[in-house]
Amino acid sequence: MQRKTLTQFLVEQQRREAALPGQLRLLIEIVARTCKAISISVNKGALGGMLGDMGAENVQGEAQKKLDVIANERLLEANEWGGHLAAMASEEMETIHLIPNRYPKGEYLLMFDPIDGSSNVDVNLTVGTIFSVLRAPEDVSGRAVTEEDFLQSGRHQVAAGYAIYGPQTLLVLSVGTGVYEFGLDRETGSWVMTQERIRIPEGNREFAINMSNQRFWAPAVQRYVGECMDGKDGPREANFNMRWTGSMVADIHRILKRGGIFLYPWDSRDPKKPGKLRLMYEANPMGFIVEQAGGKAFDGPHRILDIAPTGLHQRVGVIMGDRAEVDRVIDYHREAVDA
Repeated sequence: MQRKTLTQFLVEQQRREAALPGQLRLLIEIVARTCKAISISVNKGALGGMLGDMGAENVQGEAQKKLDVIANERLLEANEWGGHLAAMASEEMETIHLIPNRYPKGEYLLMFDPIDGSSNVDVNLTVGTIFSVLRAPEDVSGRAVTEEDFLQSGRHQVAAGYAIYGPQTLLVLSVGTGVYEFGLDRETGSWVMTQERIRIPEGNREFAINMSNQRFWAPAVQRYVGECMDGKDGPREANFNMRWTGSMVADIHRILKRGGIFLYPWDSRDPKKPGKLRLMYEANPMGFIVEQAGGKAFDGPHRILDIAPTGLHQRVGVIMGDRAEVDRVIDYHREAVDA
């Protein structure tokens, strides 16, 4: 593969594919540049005072890590002045972040999870940053942006991606023309393409789920995972491997590269909650990427990207990955309803 930087790729998408307006190209470059800075903070760890809790909870009721707050502030500060955004929303904030009046207001809305899997930071496991871009309603130029402007279904995303901070720092991105991976070259400071038009490998017998919650799952998920665990002697007549890292970025990245299925389904511990993961900051952007890579993303019976959001911090069940495996879980849900 010819060495191609993120900037070159984005310019090509803008010119050749006509898939990327100028404002969106510049917005993605700013997000990518901020992810480089976050990567440095992650790598410093204890040496840079990045580990441990803040001693407070975020809007989700979860303990905030120092790195959650630092990454959130960096994303806000980097993106509010460029003139590309009308507003931002973060998993770490209760409500939206408006662009200050001293800066020009753009035509896009940015949502992000600053540090996905932040509980892994203190034990030196993989974490990441997830982001999603929507087009703001046309009339926001003449009025204040509201939370309702963000409540668009995932199919309206114009770009989504994630940075993964592991042995390599990678940026995975889609602007609706496939999924592309870029590695951070620390010698030059550039994002360089390492894989283009990623497709999820089919038929890999691997699933990612937190088995400690098994007793709380719906019958359809119980059935699916049970059949995987039965291996060669069960109805699937094949042995499966199980993986779980506690970081959606890490688990989805593995599925993009190796295949398989990721499940974080609804469970009965709190029946009124439709799931654990956040629709706007996690499920929608990852669902967009998985579908662009040839996979499927459902909450069980419904396509995730078709779900009409009702709130910024709405939760949802997540089942995504290899199309055939997701279809099997969907069929089991339908059979359970019809029974």
